[in-house]
Amino acid sequence: MGRAYEVRKASIQKTGAMKAKLYSTYAKEIYLAAKKGSPELESNIFLKRMVDKARKEQVPSDIINRAIEKAKGVGGEDYHEVIYEGFGPGASTLIIKTLTDNVNRTVGMVRAAFNKVNKSLGVNNSVSYNYDYLAIIAFKTNQEEEIFDKLLEEGIEPVEFESEDNELTISVIPNDINKTKDVIEGIIPNVEYEIDEVGMYPKNKVDLNDEDLELFDRLYKLLDEIDDVTEIYHNVNNR
Repeated sequence: MGRAYEVRKASIQKTGAMKAKLYSTYAKEIYLAAKKGSPELESNIFLKRMVDKARKEQVPSDIINRAIEKAKGVGGEDYHEVIYEGFGPGASTLIIKTLTDNVNRTVGMVRAAFNKVNKSLGVNNSVSYNYDYLAIIAFKTNQEEEIFDKLLEEGIEPVEFESEDNELTISVIPNDINKTKDVIEGIIPNVEYEIDEVGMYPKNKVDLNDEDLELFDRLYKLLDEIDDVTEIYHNVNNR
């Protein structure tokens, strides 16, 4: 199995707090997508894709619409995507994605989480060189050959292309994800994506002993409780 099977898919059964964070994250992502391009779905493919993902995660329409309307206005929050890299217990490493309107606040909270378990943040590329930045999608189909041929015809070379139990998983470089979806949706107009993620995936994974794993889980929880943290990637195999 390839990297796609290591993608952490959000559970449909969420607590109220988890739902609130999910909604907040999508509101920020949608706001950024609308702010960077056009705030109209028809003319901003990145915004349309983000809205489609939010709807699939059952984000309420009013949250989606408010984020888009906010992007149309002047001023408002100025969110930035900031990535932090850190070293956990044992040989574990973490990459923490945040969306923040106050970088000083966010880095302070992330650093405090590492300090509580006596671990530390790293500098840029101290961890990420051991990860691949990929877009991964998976969906049900029996048209693998047609899709593969069409991708190559469009100049897209998949990093991974594998089928199991009629589910096709494709990994591509993130810049190719929209063209890849255009190809797929041209062949399967009403395709339903089982996985639709862009993220950092470890080239190699490690197993932690019980003591280190307990400490790692504590660190992960501390980071996940930070509102500005939107995604955590790591190389721990037995978590």
